[in-house]
Amino acid sequence: MGAGFAGYHAARELSRRARGRAEVVLINPTDYFLYLPLLPEVATGILEPRRISVSLTADLASGYAGPGCEGVRLVLGEVDGVDLERREVHYVNPEGRRGEIGYHRLVISVGSVNKLLPIPGVDTHAHGFRGIPEALYLRDHMIQQIELADATDDPDERAARLTFVVVGAGYTGTEVAGHGKLFTDAIAAEHPRLAGLQPRWMLLDIAPRVLPELDERLSRTADAVLRERGVDVRMGCSVSEATARGVRLTDGQFVPTRSLIWCVGVRPDPLVAGLNLPTEKGRLVVDEYLTVPGHPEIFACGDAAAVPDLTRPGQLTTMTAQHAVRQGKTVARNIAASYGQGRRRAYRHQDLGFVVDLGGKQSAANPLHVPLSGLAAKTVTRGYHLAAIPANRTRIVADWLLDTILKRQAVHLGLVPSPAVPLDTASPEVVRQSETAGVSA
Repeated sequence: MGAGFAGYHAARELSRRARGRAEVVLINPTDYFLYLPLLPEVATGILEPRRISVSLTADLASGYAGPGCEGVRLVLGEVDGVDLERREVHYVNPEGRRGEIGYHRLVISVGSVNKLLPIPGVDTHAHGFRGIPEALYLRDHMIQQIELADATDDPDERAARLTFVVVGAGYTGTEVAGHGKLFTDAIAAEHPRLAGLQPRWMLLDIAPRVLPELDERLSRTADAVLRERGVDVRMGCSVSEATARGVRLTDGQFVPTRSLIWCVGVRPDPLVAGLNLPTEKGRLVVDEYLTVPGHPEIFACGDAAAVPDLTRPGQLTTMTAQHAVRQGKTVARNIAASYGQGRRRAYRHQDLGFVVDLGGKQSAANPLHVPLSGLAAKTVTRGYHLAAIPANRTRIVADWLLDTILKRQAVHLGLVPSPAVPLDTASPEVVRQSETAGVSA
């Protein structure tokens, strides 16, 4: 269930190990695996959307597993329930038709959705950053706001349209602010009426520092780059109210803006709450083998699973792609072991460091916990992404090379309207069912 980092790699590894001796079925709303870390580069016109979209049918349903293997069967659909007694998964396909699929082993890897907070107006006026539609919407929105700022003679309206507020200074928010500032500066420079004016970017978080979950040296590097670039970084501060005209900050200041970008983090998909299985912090409880207690036929991994971190006793693994990839592969290995192929293993992984792309020639990275910045960090960051993405590497490199010698095309296409990218990305039917189950999503 789900083709995010965990589900994709679980299905891929299962297909390789099964070699035609088992039917591997992958249920997902789209026919692609999305490589989320490069999404800011889609939003700012560096990469085309298809570069970070890996075809599930081409990569998994074909001969990946080897000669004579059947690969993975893809079922397009949104899972909205699981019958644990009958061992059936219920889903709705893109045309609204319902279906059921029985299972002998089940992998729950439905991932996460935008984290919501009870702040007045945020659900109406903010937009998240979790998928291609949101990235394309943000790209169009940034271009349009600068064009509208150019068109008006009202200095207050112009200032508001040139102000972009990012809430959340974690991995996503920091990258969006870094890339976004460079992108809007370049667009504004092409408008003579905006001469002398630069778009204003604000990065807010209640945490004491940028990238609070990462190494402090990465935090200092990212903070310095953003401030030097002109980003207004405010720690210990967030939004207390959002309106159509701007946002009120927790320190009482009102900031006129038409752009509120919500990057405060993620929460497990509400489907987990509707399964009537034990949860911890909204995530499905599993043991160190990624098995649901009392249900040896059910495994869970990725953001949807509360996986015990054996490297930090008493804590859970963080909700990162690094863990999700390895948990997916561990699930596949342990499912194979449940059929007598190999031995099951407990999940244990010590992080190998992180990379944060800040746009331009700047990045922050600590491969194997060696702190890097500048061009060295940029080289490591792009090398890591090329190694991690399963396909499209040549096209990605071509786009990067073109970006160094050509100006980006700043055209407002209007393909994704605002109502098409609501902040609450959870399926309404799944939310309803999870609330019916007596657990608030």
